[in-house]
Amino acid sequence: MKYNKVRWGIIGCGDVTEVKSGPAFQKIENSELIAVMRRTGELAKDYAKRHNVLKWYDNAEALINDPDIDAVYIATPPESHKEYTIKAAKAGKPVYVEKPMALNFAECQEMISACEAAGVPLYVSYYRRALPRFLKIKELLENKAIGDVRFVSTTQYQQALVDEGGSKNTSWRVQPDLAGGGLFFDLASHTIDMLDFLLGPIKAVQGFASNQVGNYRAEDIVTGTYLFENGVHGIGSWCFSAFEDVDTNEIIGSKGKISFSTFGNDPIVVTTTDGSEGFSFELPQHVHQPLIETIVADLTGDRDQCPSSGLTGARTSWVMDEMVKSFY
Repeated sequence: MKYNKVRWGIIGCGDVTEVKSGPAFQKIENSELIAVMRRTGELAKDYAKRHNVLKWYDNAEALINDPDIDAVYIATPPESHKEYTIKAAKAGKPVYVEKPMALNFAECQEMISACEAAGVPLYVSYYRRALPRFLKIKELLENKAIGDVRFVSTTQYQQALVDEGGSKNTSWRVQPDLAGGGLFFDLASHTIDMLDFLLGPIKAVQGFASNQVGNYRAEDIVTGTYLFENGVHGIGSWCFSAFEDVDTNEIIGSKGKISFSTFGNDPIVVTTTDGSEGFSFELPQHVHQPLIETIVADLTGDRDQCPSSGLTGARTSWVMDEMVKSFY
């Protein structure tokens, strides 16, 4: 089904929707945010008032079944992604779901099957696939700026997260039953999905995960290797209890390398025997907006499908599952 205007409802209007995503639905042509939901009704009401949203709910099914809503954005923790996606699909409504797509790859497959059976599209909020910064890296690779790609290396680490007062962290992001794993699932998912976008699908994975500090039950360090379908090799290390914050990716080719961060906005640097060249980009105010624009364009029939689908999102979940399966 194609829409003249996509009327959105948000399930879970928490922090991520305040600036990163929520306002974008109102600013995109042929798009409108008309309802939000949060389990605590007063918080949903407050969000609706502050963002000029017509309706608010404290019940997800009521929002999903609202006849004025065409498509649903699920911005809850991963624990409820599968449930709400399947309910929205059965209501005949396209779904845009937060990352990681679900608690695990098996749940992703159920979500994909439900949306396929209902004939509705499923999108995942790996928004870097639509940001100019990462589109530039893809262009550089396609234009052989570093020759043929040989391998990619990722090193990401940060200081341990603790609650105020130094107590053990209790954020949902480090509770496996709510998040699928620890901060690896929350943060590394962006990098792994971005590498899928830049280099293609990963076909084989080996990984190790541990909890070295004991601040929470989930893993706090993951290291691994992977092989892409096109023969490129990859190595990655993610540690969430180190002494400083580091975020570095390098794609090494036969004639040079591309260096960049996943979360920072420092310049992309291309290095060859001829020297180095940097490329800088301003992040949009609402980082989800470029990706949501592709979704709206898809749903209104103006262009090809969004680059972040249920199929691509599930591939990232499979890689993460493989890297931590010995720990769980």
